[in-house]
Amino acid sequence: MSRDAVKTLFHPYASGVLDAPKAGEKVLFLGAEPGYALPDGFEAELVAVQGFRPLFLRLQAAHVAAEPQLPEDTYAHALVLCGKHKGENEARIASALMHVAPGGMIVIAGSKEDGVQPLRKKLEKLGVEAGSMPKYHGLAIWFQRPVAPEALVAAFAAPPVRVEGRFSAAPGMFSHDRVDAGSLLLADRLPTDFNGNAADFGAGWGYLSAMLAERSPMVNRIDLYEADFDSLEQARANLAGSRVDTRFFWHDVAAETIKDRYELVIMNPPFHEGHAAEPGLGQAFIRQAATVLKGGGRLLLVANRGLPYEPVLAGLFRESGEVCRNARYKVLWAKK
Repeated sequence: MSRDAVKTLFHPYASGVLDAPKAGEKVLFLGAEPGYALPDGFEAELVAVQGFRPLFLRLQAAHVAAEPQLPEDTYAHALVLCGKHKGENEARIASALMHVAPGGMIVIAGSKEDGVQPLRKKLEKLGVEAGSMPKYHGLAIWFQRPVAPEALVAAFAAPPVRVEGRFSAAPGMFSHDRVDAGSLLLADRLPTDFNGNAADFGAGWGYLSAMLAERSPMVNRIDLYEADFDSLEQARANLAGSRVDTRFFWHDVAAETIKDRYELVIMNPPFHEGHAAEPGLGQAFIRQAATVLKGGGRLLLVANRGLPYEPVLAGLFRESGEVCRNARYKVLWAKK
């Protein structure tokens, strides 16, 4: 099912409030999602950018040519679809300002839950003359890219954050400004004598893999699987100095097959789909782990205490149990 915000984004063109981009023009679509129909007269080439692997695959299935990162080019206009991360939304606006030609239209849309109203207020405070239109339970905002956008870019840019003085992450990534408490709990329980091949499912910007490499310096290889393209690239940078052999896979662990086999899988699996809690995601990660682990291989995972993972572990593994828990999290183990 597509989000209404996608339809909101195109509504100013569909209603005739904005002139549709012409043939021969390139329009940048940041945060692209499927579920839209181009309005009549919208003849420009749409350059869709989506770094979240499940949405990227859905765009491909809808026959939309998409890129995981923004291609360096100059665009006549830009469309920005908001998501749940404020910093990521603002970074997309900064990117649009940097890549759209002077006078080009920048159209932004999102739902109330996406924080689109605060974005409109921020534009107003910055002196931007913006039009707006509510539709499909969301809001579309548009303004022309100024000739000198530097001040606006600075106001919306989301620079990387230094974590623990050694890692870098950016807004929009999971726990971008600190190591989350669940990962800290799991990191303290990682093995110190592991010497086989390991996989990190939902690796994010690479913290757990870095900790495994430090605690088990004899590990043969660590493969990082992550659905967010930018997070995976950040993990690559964060582990660049590691002495352990590492490989990086832009992959939807919950839906795409993994062919390699491992002696150890570690993970802090996601349990949200958009704004809604969805424990089925973590359960899908567990099923994937059961598939890729060799006989005798082990799974170590951390989860919120209330998530129902124990029955899935018991049904898929020869042995399973709990390592520890605190007020919020539990560390579970299983053996194939």
